[in-house]
Amino acid sequence: MTAVLGPHTVEAMQRTWADGHAVLPVDDRLPPAARDALLDALGAGREVGDDDALVLATSGTTGAPRGVVLTFEALAAAAMATSARLDVDPDRDRWLAVLPLAHVGGLSVITRSLATGTPFTFERDDRSATLVSVVPTQLHRGDVDPGRFRKVVVGGSVDWRPAPPNAVHTYGMTETAGGVVYDGVPVDGVEVRVDRTDGQVLLRGPMLLRCYRDGTDPKTADGWLPTGDAGRLDDDGRLVVLGRMDDVIVTGGEKVWPDAVERVLRSCPGVAEVAVAGRADDEWGARVAAFVVPVDWSAPPTLDGLRDAVKAVMPAYAAPKELVLLATLPRTALGKVRRRELEDIDPPNG
Repeated sequence: MTAVLGPHTVEAMQRTWADGHAVLPVDDRLPPAARDALLDALGAGREVGDDDALVLATSGTTGAPRGVVLTFEALAAAAMATSARLDVDPDRDRWLAVLPLAHVGGLSVITRSLATGTPFTFERDDRSATLVSVVPTQLHRGDVDPGRFRKVVVGGSVDWRPAPPNAVHTYGMTETAGGVVYDGVPVDGVEVRVDRTDGQVLLRGPMLLRCYRDGTDPKTADGWLPTGDAGRLDDDGRLVVLGRMDDVIVTGGEKVWPDAVERVLRSCPGVAEVAVAGRADDEWGARVAAFVVPVDWSAPPTLDGLRDAVKAVMPAYAAPKELVLLATLPRTALGKVRRRELEDIDPPNG
């Protein structure tokens, strides 16, 4: 197994595969100690299976990252199915790679290109690029001009904000070799169901992981992957993802999904960024807390104002009972909020 990342990443990957090894990409922004710990945890240097192509670290939003083992067969299945859904034509299309290649969202751009023969570029000013894959933070901060692309693939987290008409919202994870549900509809070869007991989303298809690096296989005996996400199927049969099951806040016996509350709070005046998490509470079990990066620190939003906004469209128990002002929100490299860090944060405003 070889760890590679840098300007010659793709060539290094191909050489590694030609030598019969799997590739473990490592984020070059990691300090040496963190890099060494990741390599040790994911088993760099230990044997891999004959068809194993990648060992990818999960994003680690809720704990230590795990090593996901993806085979060449899984990567090919993902590349062909997603390219077909996007109607990718190698003769007219070109991918722009802007996401970190140590994560599945960025690396899948490369694996799609290699599998389909579609050109790609790392140059942001290459006007020949017609396709790009981004996370919501990049899209809404204006890091990428969506108007110049035929399709903008948006993944990485639940996002309720308005998006341009050429945007395609995807749902997937490292364990599925990237997005496998596009705008609520699974790509060809993928099955989706929602468990009637607990509302968990389950996925099945040829692009699922073989196992984790420790040898454990999270799939059921009949091939379904429990995702850890809660969801539902709408009247048209499209998948609606509500959020991580362990993110739900149970307050006074009622369930509150942070993503739904965040959707409301993002539209409030004075809110630049917001995240919602549960905080331990003696009376309620957990209280809904809003963590806000204000537009103007001299005139930040108020708790009463945020509560009124939520209560106008949601049950009163979903309204935040605490407001914490922060300079920045803790995020992963792909922009996902680290909610576990918010639950115990010592706020600067007390």
